[in-house]
Amino acid sequence: MDIQRWLARQEPQWQRLESLLRQAESKSLKRMSASEVQELSGLYRLVASDLARAKARQVGPAITEKLQGLTMRGYAQIYQGGRRQEWQQVVDFFLWGFPRAVQDTWKQIAAATLIFIVGGLIGWWYAWRDPAFISTMVSQDMIDLVQDEGELWTGSMVGAEPIASSFLMRNNIGVTFKAFAGGMLAGFGTSYIMWVNGLLIGVVATLVGQNDLAYPFWAFVLPHGSLELPAIFLAGGAGLCLAQGLIFPGQYKRLDALRIGGGKAIQLMFGVVPMLVIAGIIEGFFSPAPGVPDAAKYLVGLSLFWALILYLRRRPRDVIPASIIPQE
Repeated sequence: MDIQRWLARQEPQWQRLESLLRQAESKSLKRMSASEVQELSGLYRLVASDLARAKARQVGPAITEKLQGLTMRGYAQIYQGGRRQEWQQVVDFFLWGFPRAVQDTWKQIAAATLIFIVGGLIGWWYAWRDPAFISTMVSQDMIDLVQDEGELWTGSMVGAEPIASSFLMRNNIGVTFKAFAGGMLAGFGTSYIMWVNGLLIGVVATLVGQNDLAYPFWAFVLPHGSLELPAIFLAGGAGLCLAQGLIFPGQYKRLDALRIGGGKAIQLMFGVVPMLVIAGIIEGFFSPAPGVPDAAKYLVGLSLFWALILYLRRRPRDVIPASIIPQE
């Protein structure tokens, strides 16, 4: 199949379907003429067939994603009773779209996670070898509290839960958006954010470990960290998606590659923000609660992390049943 000739022949029909879908989505099928509805139905079947061909011939992700979007929208109008409410689109995104976005960008997320882990290991190694290194990363007040009084700093949050929760949400969302935006600096900004945060975790873990506070410290971290840390990794992956479009555009023009990478990155960030909101509530109200046994905090943290893994591993729903996609 001559890809260029095929595109030149088919694209006008895709554009026409796009136009009809906009009409259907804005005023519903009931307000469209019978001929327009019939045309939309015919073009939907044609584009569904084109999608099957594009996947079989591997014409490129940009074209495949465009056809997938048109086919999903056409299916929603023809087979699901017309215009879908915005809230339903949001629900569908969090049920299926977000896990799919994570699965599609797993390499970038893994790279960001690796930078964080390496930073954490180096921070831990340096802090164990040279205790003076801890003071370069952690405030002296925190060091004195842990070393001299044998206590964690989390007690200061008790009694000020709403303020602490709000502050932590804003801070964590700020960190993730910096990691995301850092991708526009060819990924160096993203890598720096991931590296520094990993380094800090490694140093703090060493500090509490040296003073026999590792068990209560990780009991504090796990409940909210089971969502907060993965959210940071996802934001780092979003930043690296931007960087990939800038540095390695591949077969696309740089602007087109950036647009494709940016679309994936934005989907990740839409999912990251609710994760951080939930993590902030847990960190403000549950993680530092003195009345909750540490064992219960470990159980909650591990359960949340396992639930997150199961959620993100969900296979995206194939909105278009295979039986209605024409085969070549």
